[in-house]
Amino acid sequence: MKAHIHGITIAYTDQGQGLPVVFLHGFPLNRRMWSPQVDALSAQCRIITVDLRGHGESDAPLWRYTIDQFADDLNGLLDHLSLSRVVLVGLSMGGYILFGFYRKYAERVRGLVLTDTRAQADTDEVRSGRFAMAQTAYTRGAEPIAEMMLPKLLCSNTRESRPDLVEQVRTIILEMPLSGLVGDLMAMAERPDSVSLLKEISCPTLVMVGEFDQATPPSDARVMAEGIRGAQLRVIAGAAHLPNLEQPEAYNQALASFLSTLRE
Repeated sequence: MKAHIHGITIAYTDQGQGLPVVFLHGFPLNRRMWSPQVDALSAQCRIITVDLRGHGESDAPLWRYTIDQFADDLNGLLDHLSLSRVVLVGLSMGGYILFGFYRKYAERVRGLVLTDTRAQADTDEVRSGRFAMAQTAYTRGAEPIAEMMLPKLLCSNTRESRPDLVEQVRTIILEMPLSGLVGDLMAMAERPDSVSLLKEISCPTLVMVGEFDQATPPSDARVMAEGIRGAQLRVIAGAAHLPNLEQPEAYNQALASFLSTLRE
């Protein structure tokens, strides 16, 4: 399915009925990363997965991207779907967008699931790394980005024992257009710090993180869980930055349990 929002086309899937749950993928991926969750949860909830601008089947305009812009796109999609309040699930960059969305549109948030993300802004070192990655993408394309990202996304055991999953993730990365790759990196580098926002979040919140995640480690997850009143924390064993793909049964169980408390 596709919607025309803010002058561009946004692609999404919409499956199931009941509590609406919207999933936002991380960098440099697309909505296909949520296929285990669509399969497992769409019998109980209305599951909506989104290709952010610059990803998947959505348009990838060549211009500056920002976290607020992604949040505005999401708000436009909710308007298109006539959804007033939803549960939002965001992984990594998707989590950054959830903070941006909550800052602007808190009244539309029924619950939050923050997966392998962080509230802190980038350090100067991380920003420099994003700049260097953007230059690599600009000069060499997506192939070296895939090689750089795979060890960060998947734990060593997964990379050794599940070549099918490694190839699935690699294929998604290689499909990303240059404008999306560079746009994401600029948006993440320029995003504001959200630590002060944590105490303002009043909706039910679940924080999940892979135990071996080095990009946004469990210590970052604890900052969010301790800063958000009443938040739950789940550490997913045997996973790194993509626990929903590496350990889908454990991830889905924790998510389904959380969602069961939100059904109206």
